[in-house]
Amino acid sequence: MSIVVTDSGFGRDDWTNPITPLAEAGASTTALDLPEDTNPADLAGRLKAVRFIRVAFPGPADGRGFSIARQLRLMGYRGRLRAAGHVIADQYAMARRAGFDEVEISDALAARQPEADWLFRANWQCHDYQARLRG
Repeated sequence: MSIVVTDSGFGRDDWTNPITPLAEAGASTTALDLPEDTNPADLAGRLKAVRFIRVAFPGPADGRGFSIARQLRLMGYRGRLRAAGHVIADQYAMARRAGFDEVEISDALAARQPEADWLFRANWQCHDYQARLRG
């Protein structure tokens, strides 16, 4: 099982449609699983049909998913965007600022970093560097 983290805290996955790995995706695919080495430019022209994208975070030191999310949003992607894998609570605000709507973590990680740790960072729009300069 896995836990989906949003600004409201922990929840269960409510996405019920199939999620297709990028390598197997066709023209009618509406949900994509992207590996961490995806070049978002390769998705140009396909994003309007895609309603859900999950980006892999395979390890604690691999932050390429943040760049993927930012590029997808800059390309105009407005669908649901999820980070999945090894994202820790300290990275939640960064994930939200990069463009992710939610983070999918394992039950084991949720046990080590309980909901309160994630909720502490849920006010991600008010506690960034620029906000501190303005305030």
